[in-house]
Amino acid sequence: MATADIITIENKKSGSMELDPTVFDGKVRPHLYHAEVRRQLALRHAGTHSTKNRAAVSGGGAKPHKQKGTGRARQGTRRAVQWAGGGVAFGPVPREYGHKLPKKMRRAALVSALSQWQQEGSIIIVDELELDEYKTRRVVETIDKLGLSGAPLLLVIEDAKPMLEASVRNIPRVGLVRVEGLNVYDVLRHPKVLITRAAVEALHERLGTPVAGGVTA
Repeated sequence: MATADIITIENKKSGSMELDPTVFDGKVRPHLYHAEVRRQLALRHAGTHSTKNRAAVSGGGAKPHKQKGTGRARQGTRRAVQWAGGGVAFGPVPREYGHKLPKKMRRAALVSALSQWQQEGSIIIVDELELDEYKTRRVVETIDKLGLSGAPLLLVIEDAKPMLEASVRNIPRVGLVRVEGLNVYDVLRHPKVLITRAAVEALHERLGTPVAGGVTA
């Protein structure tokens, strides 16, 4: 098993912990990234676009002009697509863009992303991230102390922390997600990931085999 250092919010080493290889040392499969990110973004597509076909357009009950003798083309209704104000031919209608991906592929894609970031040294494990007040400035100061300011950063926490989540919300290029919502798209678009020790243990339970012993001094 690989071992990773744990630091405090003061950027001092506080210990180390073993990482489950099935989560942080899996095979990197970049081809799965496209499939999973495409699935995630498709679910965000509202699909509320709509147009009226000739059946939905009002009016047009009477024939525009008589069939013969006018010199014009034969017309049956003003609701036809060639008339101004008529229906739209083959226009978009409300639909769902979401599609399914096998659960094993989704898990493999997330493990692949975490493994790649771990191999590149982009995952930093912090002992804990806590706030006792709503204070964006404190979060910014912590990020600066850890030397992570500037580049897009993803914070990963183990469970709900309302004060921390609200304080991070308006920091540019900094995202925050709970372990239960960690996904490939968020990992890939943040070149640095700051994750709590408890969140790592939760990931072991979610994606791999729980690590016995946990933290070593």
